[in-house]
Amino acid sequence: MSPQKRPKKTNSLGNYVRYSGVAIQMIIIIGVGCYGGMKLDEAFPNRYSLYTLILSLVSVVIAMVVAIKQGRSMESGQEGENE
Repeated sequence: MSPQKRPKKTNSLGNYVRYSGVAIQMIIIIGVGCYGGMKLDEAFPNRYSLYTLILSLVSVVIAMVVAIKQGRSMESGQEGENE
């Protein structure tokens, strides 16, 4: 008799924890960027709150890049476990 391969059970709780960690990192990155922009606007006042605007947009881009990189690494790590 040939041995049958059993499908591995996916750890759904582990997946929730991993992806929740990514979301928390995104929130922290965006929050730090916005807070830094607000503090710069307080120190160097300008008409349109440019520091807050620029740093918040930059922090969103950085957060997305970090999330995509982590998502790809988690995806490739899961594929290796299934083989």
